[in-house]
Amino acid sequence: MPVEKRVLAAEAFWRDGSSTEVDVQHLEAVAALAKRLNFRARSIQALPIERRARHLAQWADPGDTIASRALIAYHFSHQRPLMSAFLDAIGVAHDNGLISEEEMRPPDRERLASAVAAIKSSFDPADIDLYLRTLAALDGDTWAGIDAVVKS
Repeated sequence: MPVEKRVLAAEAFWRDGSSTEVDVQHLEAVAALAKRLNFRARSIQALPIERRARHLAQWADPGDTIASRALIAYHFSHQRPLMSAFLDAIGVAHDNGLISEEEMRPPDRERLASAVAAIKSSFDPADIDLYLRTLAALDGDTWAGIDAVVKS
């Protein structure tokens, strides 16, 4: 992921206040950054979001939990049109990119390929690739067919 997108993802992570779960992840990130930078946790919390984001973006391995939350926050902050277009093309019920189907059945490879083809002309291929890889990483059971589509 290019540095500029890592910074956007990190900023989205720090701005995400959607649940108590994310608050715990913020505290984990603060503690880890404080240790990594040899700062006090309170000093990290006092930094502006932009500086915390730069520090987080420069960290090669923030851990699966923080990285996953940052990717989710990035997509919901910056890629809703892409998410919505893909889900529309594949025929999945959603609310502005947030899947609203109770029981999501894995789409077949043809449907996935068709949906990707439908959005290719409207969105950056790198953004599409990142979104698809994020879906596969976060819910490999439902989106197992994405790997084959991405490779082709």
